Amino acid sequence: MASRSPLTSRPMDLFYFIFFLIHIPATLLIDCQAIWPNQLVPRFVQSFIPFYVRLSGDPLMGGAMGLLPNGSELTWFKSFLYIEALFQLPVFVLGARGLWLDSRGIYGLLVLYGASTSTTTLACIATVINTPTTSAATIASNVVSITPAQRVILLSSYVPFFVIPLYLAVDMALRLQKLASVGIRALESSKKD
Repeated sequence: MASRSPLTSRPMDLFYFIFFLIHIPATLLIDCQAIWPNQLVPRFVQSFIPFYVRLSGDPLMGGAMGLLPNGSELTWFKSFLYIEALFQLPVFVLGARGLWLDSRGIYGLLVLYGASTSTTTLACIATVINTPTTSAATIASNVVSITPAQRVILLSSYVPFFVIPLYLAVDMALRLQKLASVGIRALESSKKD
């Protein structure tokens, strides 16, 4: 059995580890407010989402939290929040632990996480891109819209959560492919003996 390499000697794994650790409180306290009962969310945290929606105009979080009139159109987004709570949150813990321990056994789960997360985040990015730009007409019609500056804020917050999990999925898939190749060569070599 190979000895464990320190996390600091594996820069990408350290980056993924920190990414997962940051996500645990963010998921529990921020993203899942739309699906948790209010009494589970600390009062000081409850004020963050309204502030964030006023600043960014986020049509997804705003709608899911009932702060914007488009909530009934966002069943798909709420289902993504359940995926985050029930699948991604445990992966953050298991992934951080697996990376800390330098366990190759975590690679498959991280491929699934990265593929799932980048796919769901891409739908969010598409929604932000296609949300109407605020104008006199959108205001008069009470249509959910965002300003160009809000679109930049939203894309700068959503795009990294598409790119990093996608990169993670490809990275872990390549690691698995390398491990499989080594295993196949070893199996073929043992058959020759």
